Amino acid sequence: MKRLLTILPPSASTVILLCLSFLGMTSTIIVAVDTARSIQIMNESGRRVDIHWIHPDTGEMVLQSDPDVLNGASMDLNSYVGHTFQVRELPAKKTGVCAGEDEICRIDHFTVNSNVDQVLFIKEGISVEHSDSKTIANKSASKLLDDCKSTAKRQLSQIDGVDADASASILEELAACVQKGIAKEIEMANEEVAFQAEIRKKMADSWENYTCADAAVNATEPKKDDWWGGRKVRVMIDRPASKIHTIENFLTAEECMAVEEAARPRLHDATVADGSGGSHLSDSRKAKQAGIKVNWQKEADGDPIARLSRRVYDYVNHILPFGIKEIGQEDLMSIQYFGRGPDDEAPDRYMPHCDGDCNGLDFKPGNRMATIVMYCEMPKVGGATNFRNSGVHIKPKQYSATFFSYIDSVTMKMDDGFTEHSGCPVVEGEKKIVTQWVRLGVDDKNPWNSFNTLGIKYSDAANQ
Repeated sequence: MKRLLTILPPSASTVILLCLSFLGMTSTIIVAVDTARSIQIMNESGRRVDIHWIHPDTGEMVLQSDPDVLNGASMDLNSYVGHTFQVRELPAKKTGVCAGEDEICRIDHFTVNSNVDQVLFIKEGISVEHSDSKTIANKSASKLLDDCKSTAKRQLSQIDGVDADASASILEELAACVQKGIAKEIEMANEEVAFQAEIRKKMADSWENYTCADAAVNATEPKKDDWWGGRKVRVMIDRPASKIHTIENFLTAEECMAVEEAARPRLHDATVADGSGGSHLSDSRKAKQAGIKVNWQKEADGDPIARLSRRVYDYVNHILPFGIKEIGQEDLMSIQYFGRGPDDEAPDRYMPHCDGDCNGLDFKPGNRMATIVMYCEMPKVGGATNFRNSGVHIKPKQYSATFFSYIDSVTMKMDDGFTEHSGCPVVEGEKKIVTQWVRLGVDDKNPWNSFNTLGIKYSDAANQ
């Protein structure tokens, strides 16, 4: 599904829109393409800020942040072309003053434009830099032409009788002319990809509901099969920033039993991030969970939990080049879902979500970048794992595992939604899994629990 939607020509896009109109979806998509824009805001200012929408008629300031955006945090904003916002510095919690001249709180403004892929970077001094499909296209074209010009100049310099200054002047004029055309082509290509991605995400909503509702739906076929440590690996997605694998017979009955026994006295209602650095209960996630600390001192004695955890890090390091160590990592998490029959109006499930950032932006040190979900017990009906934006539907087998990473190890950019996933409702039986969230940039001095759910160190947040 993903490949089809990212390469369709405009004529095929028209056909899709006509088909979707019969489903009552066209108006939503047309609004998104015409005037609605999803904006990402990254605070890199070193200060805490808040964001207000400015009413175009009354000038009223309407708070959009909840209530503020910490330095190092990001914020998603749904708005419309032409809407204007104010970014305002907030006083430091410790000193009660701002860092502007005469301790004045600094402000800046931005207006949503008609381009796609808009990202606002709040820089030092509370200065807003606006990036979008047009600026990205110009930067891409400029870099491409700079490389070409360097090559051409080098070759011309090696030819006898060629006037270096005249050649350079001609090259500059040619580059300026060509850059406009290349930038426009890149911009149009980016806009087409964004348009197709919007359609893909709209269709993913329906695909999610369909696959979770029909227990007879077949699992997605892998792109290829591989082997690791005598275990069969099915590669479902293999993109630079988005990898999804399933591994057969990843853990044993003994290891599952050890985890379940360790978790039993600690089980409590599962929580989700609350968007402000903490966590809370939510209807989007209904399950029981318990964190389990690994006793690494017992690893040499064959402790089943330590043995399982070591296998997790071995596989992560087999796929990713970071040399991840267990020190500072999150605890293993035992999670249990219980089925209460087909008439249950609020079944145990986990709605679509990302385990780490999935905004396509830069990785923030100390945050999650990979996950392994291990299945100890699967229900009779329900409980599949869905990656709706990738069109991947996994019906796990007992003792198997699903691995997925959401970072490009070369560019250090995060996945752009392809590893967003969900746990389908458990209808009959029980689903018992063990999850390890893997972080990059943690150690004994900067452990996982020194970061809040926004990916910011508590100590840094307290000083803003």
